[in-house]
Formats: sequence, C-alpha cells, structure tokens
Amino acid sequence: MFNFWIGVIFALVNFGLFLLCYRLFGRMGLYAWIGMATVLANIQVVKTIEMFGLVMTLGNTIYASIYLVSDLLNEKYGEREAKKAVWFGFFTLIAATIIMQLVLVFEPQETDIAQGSLQTIFGLMPRVALGSLCAYFVSQFVDVKIYSWLKKKCPGPNQLWIRNNGSTLFSQMLDSVTFCTIAFLGEFPMDVWWQILLTTYLIKFVVSAASTPVLYIARSMKVDES
Repeated sequence: MFNFWIGVIFALVNFGLFLLCYRLFGRMGLYAWIGMATVLANIQVVKTIEMFGLVMTLGNTIYASIYLVSDLLNEKYGEREAKKAVWFGFFTLIAATIIMQLVLVFEPQETDIAQGSLQTIFGLMPRVALGSLCAYFVSQFVDVKIYSWLKKKCPGPNQLWIRNNGSTLFSQMLDSVTFCTIAFLGEFPMDVWWQILLTTYLIKFVVSAASTPVLYIARSMKVDES
C-alpha cells in the first residue's frame, strides 16, 4: 500500500503545482507546463513499480496533466490555442531527445560519475521518445477534436466534466496502446507488457477523472494574461 499512498500524494502535488503555475503565469504557464511535463514523463517512464500486484511505469500522472492543460486551453481560449500547445510539447520532446543523445556522445573524464546513470536513463530515450511522440501527436489532436465536438454538443458550464472525461476516455486509450507498443513491446515479457499497457491506461484515465475538480478550479481562476 506504500506505493498507493505515495501515488495519491504525488498526484496531489502535481495538481497543486499545476494550479500554482497557472495562477502565477497565466496562459504562458500552461505552455511551460506542457513543455516540462512531456520531458519529465519520458524520464519517469523508465522506472517501473508494483501496485496492487501489477507492474506499472511512472510518468502516467504528470503525462495525464498534459490532457488537463489542453482541455483547459480549449475551454478558456479555444481550439487554436490547444493545438498550439500540442505542437509546443511535440517540439519540446524532440529537442530534449536530440540534446540528451548528444550529451551521451561526449567522452566522459575518468573521474566522471554521471555517464552510466545518464546512459541508463536516456539510452532508452530514443525508443521511448519515438513511442511518446507518436502517441502524443495522435492522441492529443484526437483529444482536442473530441473536446471541441463535445463542447458544441454539451456546452453548459456544468457539463465540463463530460467534455473533459469524454475526450480523455478515447484519446488516452489510443495513447496507451501506441506508446506501449512502440516503447516496450519486446523489452518486457508479454505478461508484463500487458500489465504495463493496462495499468498505463487505467492510471492515466483515473488521474484525468480525478483532475476534473482541478479543471473546474482552474477555469474559475482570474489570472494575469499580460
């Protein structure tokens, strides 16, 4: 149960920092969060943990917050701004991958203590990043489109939960299948791979559903857009 309670605290910390970022920096803070979250999610996903007897990777919580950002942008600023944020996150991940691969190329000095750790974390990053880029690109634009469609069908202020959860229900399933297939198929035994796929989707969707009150709070915030 230790990992479960740490996971709850971890999610609350992520949501709290997200709200603080938006409160302090407004719309630009949402773009900054997208950039940070895409990079951190792809670092965290290298670590596997066990919860309720199932194997899962980290990174799902902060990655789910990316959907929170795109939905908030779509809700308050329109589809165009949400798409711009998707492209920004896409560029951030590509740039981080290229830079860190070049970092690994440098020959370390004999007293260096970081090369091995960096190699462990970022050596897998090209495949993880490829899976993440494909999943991110497809699922985020699907999420934006579904959210915009639901915004027309369910436009009421109190129907925000329908727009938020309805869009993430499908887009995160697409994201999880695409990412786990490209990043981890063949890296783990099939039974472990299925567990990772299942838990990846479930955790992302549960976190997104749990973030609905956060989205309501963020929507009601008065922020400085100057």
